[in-house]
Amino acid sequence: MSNLPAPGVYTVDPVHSTIGFSARHLVAAKVRGHFTEFVGTITIGDSVATTKVEATVQADSITTNNEMRDGHLKSADFIDLVNHPTLTLTSTSITDKGHDKLEMVADLTIRGVTKSVTFDVEYLGSGAGMAPGSTVAGFEATAEIDRRDFGVSFEGMLDNGVLVVSNKITLELAIEASKQA
Repeated sequence: MSNLPAPGVYTVDPVHSTIGFSARHLVAAKVRGHFTEFVGTITIGDSVATTKVEATVQADSITTNNEMRDGHLKSADFIDLVNHPTLTLTSTSITDKGHDKLEMVADLTIRGVTKSVTFDVEYLGSGAGMAPGSTVAGFEATAEIDRRDFGVSFEGMLDNGVLVVSNKITLELAIEASKQA
């Protein structure tokens, strides 16, 4: 059984958290990126089953450390920032898998398309925070999505038929959240 932190509302700390992703580029390279602006809450319930997660990401904050690529990712080929300025996540169920492992099923919305996605979550622990009387908790979560399920259908190909960007995207969340006394 997993031991979660004390019940209450934990606010995601964007300075000490990462909302990241990776995708294959051509055959060999893996391109990594993340979002720099997001908010979220983890409401720890009396049990794992009553725990809830909500997050909103500002699509304009995407970065892959390449300005030209970031501009393309914001375009209608990918995120379509003009029409869809945010991405959202809302948990629908969380299940205890034992040994601080959890499974979170969440509604993920990208480009206005909402799909159910299953995340493997690890609870890293909790302890005293920097602010007097506060508690921090750490979590890591991963999931794989097919970008086409969310209407991201850019089909750039090389002459040999190799996709420029893979359809499989790995989502990687490293979260530090805090609860005030």
